[in-house]
Amino acid sequence: MTPRLEELTPRNLEAALAIRIRPDQEHAVEPVAHSLAEAYVHPPGVAWPRLIVDGDGDGGRPVGFLMAFLGIDWLGDGTVFRSGLWRLNIAAGEQGKGYGRFAVDSVAAEIRRRGGRRLYVTWHPGPAGPEEFYLRLGFRRTGETSGDQTVGVLDLG
Repeated sequence: MTPRLEELTPRNLEAALAIRIRPDQEHAVEPVAHSLAEAYVHPPGVAWPRLIVDGDGDGGRPVGFLMAFLGIDWLGDGTVFRSGLWRLNIAAGEQGKGYGRFAVDSVAAEIRRRGGRRLYVTWHPGPAGPEEFYLRLGFRRTGETSGDQTVGVLDLG
C-alpha cells in the first residue's frame, strides 16, 4: 500500500465522484458530490477536499475521498474556530486496508502544519457507523453533538 493524496482537478473529478461506500454506511456519510458542493459554498481555504489514491503516477487507483475543515467557525458566531475531518469516504472494496487511518493521519499532519493542536470529527452513532474506527485511532468523545452526530477530538500534541 502506497497511498497518497491528490488535489481535486478536472482530470480526477470523475474518479472522486465514482467513490462509493457500502450501502449500509450511506446513512452515515454524504456522497462525494455533496461534499464538493459544500466545499464550494464555504469561504476559500475552509474546505480541504482530497482524493485518496493508492499507487504512483497515473497508475494510481482511487480508493477514497476525504474533506477536512480548516479553521471553520464552529458555532457560527466568530468565537470558536476548529479544524478536523469533515468527510471520509473509503470505497466499499477498499475498506479495512489502512486507507482510513492514512486519511486521518494526513489530515492530522495538515492541521499540525498549520499550527493546530486538535483534530475534530463528527460521526453518526449506531450500527455500521464509524464510531469504533475513530475511538481506536485515539479520538475521545467531547460530550458535544453537532446535529444528530457525536463530536470527537484527537489531541495532536
